Amino acid sequence: MANRIDEKLREAALAALSAGAETPPSDAALARLCDLGTRLWLDTGNLEEARPLWRREFSALTTNNTLANQVVQTGVLDDVAREAVRDIREAMPGIGESDLVMELGFIINCHVALRLVRAFGAFCSVELHPAIAEDIERTVAYARRYHAVCPERFIIKIPLTPEGYCAVARVRAEGIPVNYTLGFSARQNYLAALVSGPSNVNVFLGRLNAVVADNQLGDGKYVGEKATMATQRALLDLRAKGRTSTLLIAASMRSASQVADLAGTDVFTMPPKVAKDFLAAGVDPATLASQVNRDFAVTLHPGVDASLLDPLWTIDDRVVAMAGELAARGGVNLTGADIRQADADHRAGMFCRFTPDQQAASRAEGKIPVLANWASSGAALDDLMTLAALQSFTVDQSALDDRLRRLAAEVAA
Repeated sequence: MANRIDEKLREAALAALSAGAETPPSDAALARLCDLGTRLWLDTGNLEEARPLWRREFSALTTNNTLANQVVQTGVLDDVAREAVRDIREAMPGIGESDLVMELGFIINCHVALRLVRAFGAFCSVELHPAIAEDIERTVAYARRYHAVCPERFIIKIPLTPEGYCAVARVRAEGIPVNYTLGFSARQNYLAALVSGPSNVNVFLGRLNAVVADNQLGDGKYVGEKATMATQRALLDLRAKGRTSTLLIAASMRSASQVADLAGTDVFTMPPKVAKDFLAAGVDPATLASQVNRDFAVTLHPGVDASLLDPLWTIDDRVVAMAGELAARGGVNLTGADIRQADADHRAGMFCRFTPDQQAASRAEGKIPVLANWASSGAALDDLMTLAALQSFTVDQSALDDRLRRLAAEVAA
């Protein structure tokens, strides 16, 4: 049974928690950011990459399918994987290959995170397999299992889909911390805060700058920053009214300058390069101030329809009405179909019904959509970006699954 596997993982978690974390140095500029209300997370699952950058001011790390794949491809967890294969087959005789790989991925993700917990004593976000992104029951089941392994440190990452809104609401009703990931707009996160109440939501701001620049709509500067601060202000307003406790993560940061530009945001997930560059810059703490009320100006090329970007930072009356209706019904009572129907009823335009062919086309494009290919789809930019993010994770998960499948075959031989 799976509970024997989970018990073994729990033992590993307890060992990691009792190991005694390393004592890191402090950094004055990072301390100033904390004073401004920003929690600092390091965006890597690679222990060796994280160790030289870790400072006292960091409180968490994030892993995801891409980052876990990078760690697993180094071979550092091959022995753990082989042992896990034997444990799974002993606990669940006759398990099929796809279920075995799914279970093995769960175990490996736990070990990736527990290496970080052992080293730093920090919180760690752990990601679900993208294949269950539209399966409420399996999402809830795996979220519960992750939480049971290390309730002291694990935060569960659930991807933003209509079913995800429902699953997050159910998981949060049980008190499980959730990082509702792959968000790109104020309206996506406004809906999440009211309907699902996740611990954290995200704006993947670097990708927003890239989609504008790569599609030659403008220079790409400050698009993600503007969406981030619009989201931050919306959440602050909801928190002031006692309607949510959700915090915002400024994710996919691309440069050290964004650290100063986004000071005051609830949480930063800083990729290693950004953290390294910021630490090397020797920023004067006195120059750092909250930017929450800053109005970032976005410059588009002549002839570009600015309304294309409006969904990133505008929460219009249709979205407000939709969120109010769904919140009144209770997120734990909803299905993905309910979310999609409400979107259609209110004409909010948040959830396009992407076909399998469109999903495959998105996978082929990568993280940044080629917008000319989607002009007739009717999909809003934030929805397209979430599709692209989920599909790119699917590609990385496939690479991870392939390696785990080969390791499983070696054990069988």
